[in-house]
Amino acid sequence: MTLAHSKLTSQGQVSVPAEVRRKLGVGPGSVLEWDEEGERVVVRRAGRFTSEEIHRRLFPEGPPKRHSLEELKEGVRRYIQGRHARR
Repeated sequence: MTLAHSKLTSQGQVSVPAEVRRKLGVGPGSVLEWDEEGERVVVRRAGRFTSEEIHRRLFPEGPPKRHSLEELKEGVRRYIQGRHARR
């Protein structure tokens, strides 16, 4: 079943039909991702990742080293001092 149709302009641009925008939850400024899945090209809203995918990307070598509460407080203190230091 076809959801909607679009026409390609001479400049290679495509208008996303209103039904598709509503279904994807996109609007002006949204980024769409085009992906190849076998013989199909799939369009989806970009930037939707699971917390596990984000964690793997941030920490490719595994979980970060644990810090004590004192170390965390000291890090926050140094950060605040640096932010409010006179320049």
